[in-house]
Amino acid sequence: MSLPLFDRFLAPAQAAAPFEDKALVQGMFDFEAALAQAQAAVGLIPASHAAAIASVCKVELYDIEALASASTRAGSLAIPLVQELTRTVALYSPEAAAVVHQGSTSQDVLDTAMALCTRCSLAALDDVLGRLLEALVALAETHADTPMLARTLMQPAQVTSFGLKVLNWAAPLARSRKRLRVLAARGLALQLGGAVGTQASWGAHAPAVSRHMASALRLAEPPSPWHTQRDEWLRLAMEAAVLAGSLGKIGTDLSLMAQFEVGELTEPPSTGRGGSSAMPHKRNPVGALVAIAVAQRSPHRAAALLAAMSQQHERGLGTWQAELAEWPGLFIGVHASALALADVFAGPRVDSAAMRRNIDALRGVVFAEPAAALLAPAIGKARAHQMLEALSQDALQGGQPLLDLLCRALEAEPGLQGLDPHALAQAFDPRAALAAARRQFDVRLAALRSDEEEPHGAP
Repeated sequence: MSLPLFDRFLAPAQAAAPFEDKALVQGMFDFEAALAQAQAAVGLIPASHAAAIASVCKVELYDIEALASASTRAGSLAIPLVQELTRTVALYSPEAAAVVHQGSTSQDVLDTAMALCTRCSLAALDDVLGRLLEALVALAETHADTPMLARTLMQPAQVTSFGLKVLNWAAPLARSRKRLRVLAARGLALQLGGAVGTQASWGAHAPAVSRHMASALRLAEPPSPWHTQRDEWLRLAMEAAVLAGSLGKIGTDLSLMAQFEVGELTEPPSTGRGGSSAMPHKRNPVGALVAIAVAQRSPHRAAALLAAMSQQHERGLGTWQAELAEWPGLFIGVHASALALADVFAGPRVDSAAMRRNIDALRGVVFAEPAAALLAPAIGKARAHQMLEALSQDALQGGQPLLDLLCRALEAEPGLQGLDPHALAQAFDPRAALAAARRQFDVRLAALRSDEEEPHGAP
């Protein structure tokens, strides 16, 4: 397929390659060759006919633009393709030309070709996710005990570790990678139903023809043709859309952390990367940009695919065709997003000093919750919360550390003069927060590695 300019801006060639025009058309020819060879294998046509057909099932022998142009009037790309294939076979064997595409239908060709293209796309995506996950886990392990601000509702919350944050990025990617493998094993299936899904032309030989074709094309053999049963196919697409969202979350966090006034994590510098046409000093986070842009578009693509499921009777009119047009963009986008972030995390710049400065700039208010918990047994939870809330505002507005303000307030609060100073100091120690984060880190790292070690399961 030829992508519009702004799609090419978001998707590098390697992400689009599995769905290029040549790849899709070759997939259609692979279907026709496999069909002829399967029919020969069960004795429906002579082996010489199958060989003649397969010998010219090569995309380079045909004018793709002419096929595309003809498909507009025909209503299907498969119709002019089969016509041209038949004409070409007839040049060498008129007898073989008579059995080209025998018993099959346009949707069989196109669905199978799209499954072949999607398999290539998913294989490439799996490799990229593997690289990205490896980089993220290594980064997480390096910073397992690096303190940083956790933020909720876009505001400073408490202290966590950068390593735990990175693991929380990685875990959904690992889950989607695993799920895509499982779904691909069922969803990437041969389509072979014939005119109305009954496989009538092959009679009792239909199961054997299907079995031979599925084996030759390395696709799953479905329990029945799935012309208007799109559930297994669509589950695969929905997981790709979920993955796009998980990658977009990483891009969003990265973009926020890369803001100059935050300065905690930035993309690796390189000549020409993220420049500005007006401001020489700018270095825009382009990897984050791609991941966010893909995440913005993917829900609409997923919705269009779901809407196309309500197909009429035994063959969809407009619905199936809408699905075909929408399908590649979803997988190209998620692949492009993964590539962009794999590039970023091959060499990110982490500023742990900035992370600590951003904690210290809040004058200890991020420790208000553990401090309130320490006071609660003596004065009650509500009173402790109220006291720390007021003192936190004073600390932020007056520029004094919360701990100092709290110590002075305790001297005037009945029942709190005897509070253990060591326990109070510990409530304001970032290492206590890191201990909790480290416990979570160890559990989640073990779970992530367990998921990654399971076998692929894809065909």
